[in-house]
Amino acid sequence: MNDVSELGGQVHLHFSGHVVETGNHVNLSAIRTEGRHLWLAGDETATLERLTLDSASAPTVGEGQRSFFLHDLVDLPGPPDAEADLEGIARSGGWLWATGSHSLVRKQIKPHHNDAKAYRRLAKVRREPNRFVIARLAVHQGEDGPELMRRTPDGRQSAIIGAPGTTNLADLLAADEHLGPFLAIPSKDNGLDVEGLAVHGETLYVGLRGPVLRGWAVVLEVLPQPDPTDDTRLLLGAFPEGVRFRKHLLDLNGLGVRDLCPDGDDLLVLAGPSMALSGPVRVYRWHGAATTDTSRVVRGAEISVERELPHGAGVDHAEGIALLADDAPSRLLVVYDSPSTARRPTPESVLADRLPIGRTEQLAARSVPSISHPVTVA
Repeated sequence: MNDVSELGGQVHLHFSGHVVETGNHVNLSAIRTEGRHLWLAGDETATLERLTLDSASAPTVGEGQRSFFLHDLVDLPGPPDAEADLEGIARSGGWLWATGSHSLVRKQIKPHHNDAKAYRRLAKVRREPNRFVIARLAVHQGEDGPELMRRTPDGRQSAIIGAPGTTNLADLLAADEHLGPFLAIPSKDNGLDVEGLAVHGETLYVGLRGPVLRGWAVVLEVLPQPDPTDDTRLLLGAFPEGVRFRKHLLDLNGLGVRDLCPDGDDLLVLAGPSMALSGPVRVYRWHGAATTDTSRVVRGAEISVERELPHGAGVDHAEGIALLADDAPSRLLVVYDSPSTARRPTPESVLADRLPIGRTEQLAARSVPSISHPVTVA
């Protein structure tokens, strides 16, 4: 593993019950902070977890796990207990948003498989319906902190994009000249793979780990709208210019998007290798991302490296980032998929990192020209 310079500390995250039984705590894929509470998702189940931190600005421990099952909150298109491969979460207003990977899965070769079995497994590709949803989950302030509800006492209703009989994000991309050809390709083959989610106002930013197009990463912008016929469903609306999604191409030096996190009008972009590779992991800052009003090619002074992150060979894959309180000495919180033994103090716990990162007000002092590179979205 690479050394972590300026490590601000680590957070000992404690889990129990089904999370440990399924191994979801060692497959963490997304996090968001909410004061002294931490929302987490893993890619092995269809649940969201909430831990309580000992401090909002300099936490060292997260415990008191509370689990929320997605099928208790929304009507999923697939079996209630089937995996949703949750890869991104976002928090804004009265809602917690969560997205599935929208990816196809190719079976893996395991060490005990003979050659014939290996060939057969690699020929099998499956589609799991619960992966193709984006959920808007109603948050209610309970006695012990925020909790997720199907319908809150004040009438807010949890809902999903991708309900049966409606258009999901992958459906919307089918005719796109850049992304459409990748919909039939599994995620680990550089096919469609959603791994980041951020919300700003009424807009959702959706980051793609794949495909990476000739070295360019893709972030989509979509506009969820209520379904006038069913308050348990959301539709993908149109932007003022008439398109139903904006497609941003980001220069991440050949890496794909692993997570997105808003910081004022900027977006922090966790970038790592696509497919099943280990390699460089960085946090980029997309300056003024939330001020765009068209599809963009984001390069040059518009995007900068915020910091390098540690990574291992087959272990310690940074998958989720979040920001701690503004007065935190180390604001960036990072969780890792496939943690190494050094990140596993006990079988029931993992270590997250706290790392320094620039503050928006400090970065505003930089001279960053406003550059627009509009592109056409089909």
